[in-house]
Amino acid sequence: MELDEIKTSEEAELNEETKPAHTYNPLIGQVNPDEDDDSDGELPEKAWYVINTFAMRERQVKEALEKRAESFNMTDKIFRVICAEYEEPVLDENGKQKMSVDKKTGQKVPKIKVKNYYPGYIFVEMIMTDETWFVVRNTPGVSGITGSSGKGAKPFPIPREEIEPVLKRMHIEDPDIYSEYKVGDQVKILTGTFQDNEGTIESIDTERGEVTIQITLFGRYSTIPAKFSDIEKVQDTPSFEY
Repeated sequence: MELDEIKTSEEAELNEETKPAHTYNPLIGQVNPDEDDDSDGELPEKAWYVINTFAMRERQVKEALEKRAESFNMTDKIFRVICAEYEEPVLDENGKQKMSVDKKTGQKVPKIKVKNYYPGYIFVEMIMTDETWFVVRNTPGVSGITGSSGKGAKPFPIPREEIEPVLKRMHIEDPDIYSEYKVGDQVKILTGTFQDNEGTIESIDTERGEVTIQITLFGRYSTIPAKFSDIEKVQDTPSFEY
């Protein structure tokens, strides 16, 4: 079957599946066939959702979803798609950096391995509607969406405190997170000289996107500056299980 035929078939299925009688109630996150559409026609707010896929296929699924969002003209409802990858140096048995040859330049470059902070997951910022729900769950490689009970029920978005560590590790700064911090919060430093140190917020500068943190260094209290993107609240690692 040709690509255009596949798309036409999916569009027909999308139109059939997303009839106006089936509306989304953002309070309980499911399809309610017996409820009418909101009279003001407003869409639910954009939020983050966790997509389940297979380990080692996260990037392929991310790219496939981005292409589908463009193909179905959903880029105004499906925004950021994140695959939480990072690079790790490959070391030899003596702990030294291995080198490899760049095929394009022929020069030796440090050998690295691409790994994933959250194997088997990608993260999508979108407005949950019948149409976007259809596009996401029918993307090749998507095995499920965390927070969905199945049987047509749409998933719940993940809480801010669970998506925040993902954004921070990818060095994505979202101004919405500023309101989540206050003086006295215990935080962990993610990068730089004081990486993995924990301390207490002493002051907040939202205009600069910075905080000052009191940490214990060599048995003494020290105050250091940090960006919002370089810290996270002290909490357990997100499990993405509901």
